[in-house]
Amino acid sequence: MTPLRKQEGSSPAPCAAPCSAPRRCSPDPGEHKPQREHRFTPNRCRDGGAPTSLRDPPGPCPPPDAAMEEEPSCCQDAAKLAAGEGLGAEMQLDDVVGTHPDYNEEEEEQKYFRRKRLGVVKNVLAASLAATLTYGVYLGLLQMQLILHYDETYREVKYSNMELEDIDRKVLMGINVTPVAALLYTPVLIRFFGTKWTMFLAVGIYALFVSSNYWERYFTLVPSAVAIGVAIVPLWASMGHYITRMAQKYYEYANYKEEHVQEQRQAPRGACSTYIVIFQTIFYACFHLSFVCAQMPMLFFLNNYLYQLNHTLYGVKHCGTLSHGTLPGFNKTVLHSLPRSVNLIIVESALMAAAFLAMLVVLLLCGSAYRPTEEIDLRSIGWGNIFQLPFKHMRDYRLRHLLPFFIYSGFEVLFVCTGFSLNYGVCALGLEKLAYLLMAYGFSASACSSLALCTLRLRRQCPLLAGAFVHAAILVTLFCWAPEPRHVVQAPLLYSIAVLWGMGSALNKTGISILLGMLYEDKERQDFVFTIYHWWQALAIFAVYLWSGLPMKAKLSIMLLALGLAAGSYLWMERKLAQRVSYRLPRIPRPRHKMKGYRYLEDDDSDETASEGEGASRHEDDDDDRHPAEANGRDELPKDEGEGTD
Repeated sequence: MTPLRKQEGSSPAPCAAPCSAPRRCSPDPGEHKPQREHRFTPNRCRDGGAPTSLRDPPGPCPPPDAAMEEEPSCCQDAAKLAAGEGLGAEMQLDDVVGTHPDYNEEEEEQKYFRRKRLGVVKNVLAASLAATLTYGVYLGLLQMQLILHYDETYREVKYSNMELEDIDRKVLMGINVTPVAALLYTPVLIRFFGTKWTMFLAVGIYALFVSSNYWERYFTLVPSAVAIGVAIVPLWASMGHYITRMAQKYYEYANYKEEHVQEQRQAPRGACSTYIVIFQTIFYACFHLSFVCAQMPMLFFLNNYLYQLNHTLYGVKHCGTLSHGTLPGFNKTVLHSLPRSVNLIIVESALMAAAFLAMLVVLLLCGSAYRPTEEIDLRSIGWGNIFQLPFKHMRDYRLRHLLPFFIYSGFEVLFVCTGFSLNYGVCALGLEKLAYLLMAYGFSASACSSLALCTLRLRRQCPLLAGAFVHAAILVTLFCWAPEPRHVVQAPLLYSIAVLWGMGSALNKTGISILLGMLYEDKERQDFVFTIYHWWQALAIFAVYLWSGLPMKAKLSIMLLALGLAAGSYLWMERKLAQRVSYRLPRIPRPRHKMKGYRYLEDDDSDETASEGEGASRHEDDDDDRHPAEANGRDELPKDEGEGTD
């Protein structure tokens, strides 16, 4: 028996014929690169003859005995070669698209959701900064223009035949009267544009108001003031709703492993309360600084042109609780020299730049409050239902009991800017100290907003009741006190009252927003609830505008009565909740998007939330205002756990 030998320049020796199935031939171990593989059939060799198939490799066949002797090793080598080649290809593919050996899936997941949480914090800070800039620019410009237009010399020299006083009255009327109709269109605006874009649109309208003051005419000032009145309630309703939604999203990103988060179901009741408290506190701590920013034009520009108090307060006889209207006897000439038009344009340009910066902050830094599919669901319930739902929500006794607090919230913020600051502060210290008085209020309100964090450890009633107690004590003090005109020695007491009033305002505003976020955690209801809150607040501001001519004692009496009613009504609501008295929530209709849209063609492909997908047997003509304890069907939101409790 002669062994097989490899001939130079020839292909590897083929396997023997008796192989029962096609096999691969082993390459020459001396070669670095494997030769092409050849498949064999049983007819390959017949008695050592020539190849019988064109697919067979060339060359003579080995003798049958030699082939049978080498068959086991040849077939084993062929199997090893095939396995090695397959393994090498897989290793090369893994090197390109496979998982890195140092990849840690859990660690990368944590990094991803950490970035998401930081994005939420960025959204909250951006919205807070935008609100501060917007309201600061608005208040600062309005205050500066009212003081300039009040001066007789300025009116006669600059605009002799324009009747600026009449224009100012109509501007104030447009700002205060227009929000009366806001309940009719605010929810529709928020659902149509989305929460972020409603904020952007409203901030843009405030910027429009600033730009209209470059050319002060009736047809520029009054329409822009009406536009401001239209945008007030949508802006603050969308802001409050946006901050609450960010708290809920932060909870989702912090607890991404929870089953209800992965399935996009309603979070357990009270799960987001901690984040709501923290984010609302951050928002109002920044927002109250707008009262400080609003004094910058007066502090750095207008104070240089004001007369001293001996001139402006020469005809004032009574201050404080003895006064009637808005500072009677105040001198009609408050400017000792008129500011140049170029300087006014520079100040207004700085304010315009701040308003434009607020628009850019909302546009570029504020993320969306909802996923695109959620926004589709929110607006797909029907515009008629969106229009009606704010009115239906007022059937809930929790909101009805909070209405007096909403009204008092509007009373107190305008009273401190007009009644207290003018009839008490300016009357005793002069117009040149108005900026410092309001800055003390703003700094105090910003710092004391952090006191709302006590809700994390104490009962949620504490901020609201503490703020009400502070304001009640101040109102009683103001009712009994009439400061002496032009008596600067009273300054420490006035600044102390401003600081304490700021503390009460901070607890009031922050406490109400936190309470609404805790009571109404359903994302489908929050825009309606915050619309109701800020609409009633706007109505209260309109009432303060109407009563500006009343005696100070009448104003203080109304505020004391409203505050007592608000505190009593709130305590009654908490008592009913403690007794588990069931409350009535309107049904949120099911989104009507089954007939169109690529993602709603099939039930299995839809990404409806669990609250929409449960109870498919419900009919669309169910009771529109079913008690939440019965609202467990497909057309309902998830019912609150432990209805009537909190």
